[in-house]
Amino acid sequence: MAQYPFQLVASDIDGTLIRDDGTLSKDTLEVIRALPVPFVLVTGRPVRWLRQLYDQMPEPVPAVCANGAVVYDPRTDRVLRAQPLAADILLDVTKRLREAVPDITLAVEVDEGRSFWHEQAWPVRWAKPDQTIRAIATAEELTSVPAVKLLVRSANYTADEFYELVSGLLGEIATVTHSSRSALVEISAAGVTKAAGLAWLCSLSDIEASGVLAFGDMPNDIPMLTWVGHGVAMGNAHPAVRAVADEVGLTNEEDGVARYLRDAFDL
Repeated sequence: MAQYPFQLVASDIDGTLIRDDGTLSKDTLEVIRALPVPFVLVTGRPVRWLRQLYDQMPEPVPAVCANGAVVYDPRTDRVLRAQPLAADILLDVTKRLREAVPDITLAVEVDEGRSFWHEQAWPVRWAKPDQTIRAIATAEELTSVPAVKLLVRSANYTADEFYELVSGLLGEIATVTHSSRSALVEISAAGVTKAAGLAWLCSLSDIEASGVLAFGDMPNDIPMLTWVGHGVAMGNAHPAVRAVADEVGLTNEEDGVARYLRDAFDL
């Protein structure tokens, strides 16, 4: 049996696997197809945002979504595991945030990431009607059901400043991270990270952290890159990601994931 340097490859999507225009390059597709070990997506995206990528792939691959809160099997369209913020925790978190940062705007990923509810002031960036996305009628509705992710925006801070502020406010009540260049933070249940979600998925196949190679570019990738046997930061990665990675590769625009995998697996 052939021996490979890793038993599984995990990759973030935005800023990592895909180019800035949202496409998978021809080279990246060829490498994914030729890869002799399992390939897994580990992303901040919810389930409903995976279709854009799956439509470009020869066949869909498993995904750890919503920063680790959801593990998804696209072949059966089934969520294998979900760890949402409970409604009472969600209520507590939003109360603390509203008191400390009055200008915030909130949104939640609900129904295991298949639906998105947002406050009226949330910046809407989609032109076509979408039944999975809706504005809430009252503030109470936002915390009425469990959410796999709470998203919080502010106009008065930089991305890193806002992350530090929210992290300090919430402490260990919830997991706070960010993957945007703007002041947008992503909040999950305590203990939920990309690393935790990927570890659970790997355990199904008895794959240990040492056997995993992973790629990422933003702070929400840090737990994953430090958990795996070898973590590669993209050339375009946030400074904090570059600082913890075992290695820094090429950028997503340079097909950094594909180029690295060609060398690592002699493809």
